[in-house]
Amino acid sequence: MTSWSPYTRFTRAEWARLRADAALTLIPEDVLRLQGLNERVAMDEVVAVYLPLARLLSLYVEAEQVLYRARATFLGDATAKVPYVIGLAGSVGVGKSTTARILRELLARWPEHPRVDLVTTDGFLHPRRILEERGLLGRKGFPESYDLPRLIRFLADVKAGRSPVSCPVYSHPTYDIVPGASVVIDQPDIVILEGLNVLQAASDRSGDARVFVSDFFDFGIYVDAPETDIRRWYVERFLLLRATAFKEAESYFHQYAALSDEAAERTAGAIWDTINGPNLRENILPTRARAHLVLVKGQDHAIDEVWLRKL
Repeated sequence: MTSWSPYTRFTRAEWARLRADAALTLIPEDVLRLQGLNERVAMDEVVAVYLPLARLLSLYVEAEQVLYRARATFLGDATAKVPYVIGLAGSVGVGKSTTARILRELLARWPEHPRVDLVTTDGFLHPRRILEERGLLGRKGFPESYDLPRLIRFLADVKAGRSPVSCPVYSHPTYDIVPGASVVIDQPDIVILEGLNVLQAASDRSGDARVFVSDFFDFGIYVDAPETDIRRWYVERFLLLRATAFKEAESYFHQYAALSDEAAERTAGAIWDTINGPNLRENILPTRARAHLVLVKGQDHAIDEVWLRKL
């Protein structure tokens, strides 16, 4: 007997047929600019996977706007518009940042030309000094390493239609929050929030209120792949960074720039096995079932399947 699933599962070819008449608005140079360091997103993947997804999301956003206008008419209310919020989750190294960037570009170039902002939860990590004081630097990316109350306040303001709203800025080279820097969100139509644990249903431990980041989402996406593949991609990316960004003197990881290939592979593998792997298994992967849509990758980093939650 076939077990019941909350998702309708599409092969890449089946999903591609749902593109309908959605126009391709990206060129190869755009995709090259948007993809991650060790990812090679082909144009046919944009056409087969991302265009149908952008079409689906645009339909959802349009339906939500119709509902908003109906509610405003009923209440005689002319308050500021409320953005449609998309949460995008997945492991370190799985390519969720690339997915977020491509979706943002496609949605922003839709015929209605919505204003789309992309925010990452990296900006809501506690500063490195605080993580060090609390003994959490080795658990960076785990739920307790984030300033969850600040992230909740940010999303509450976004969903309340307040504008402008600002959020902190994170620097990957310095491995820290940039003091005094902020990104301003000003009346967007769509906000994409990308991060490791954004679909997690975990309470704020500082109080009794059980408010979750995902409570503010209209749509949730999870980028999935077998851990063995993600670990391999992570090690490959580490080796590429060792030869590029790690060479910069201001980089927190400058200490790894002179490692041999063998030593760099061991170091990256150890970081995965002690930090990223446990975080994936304990906190990230369990949230997959909460996503409205799952993008399933194969060994070559390409998306092979799409799972869409049944209504």
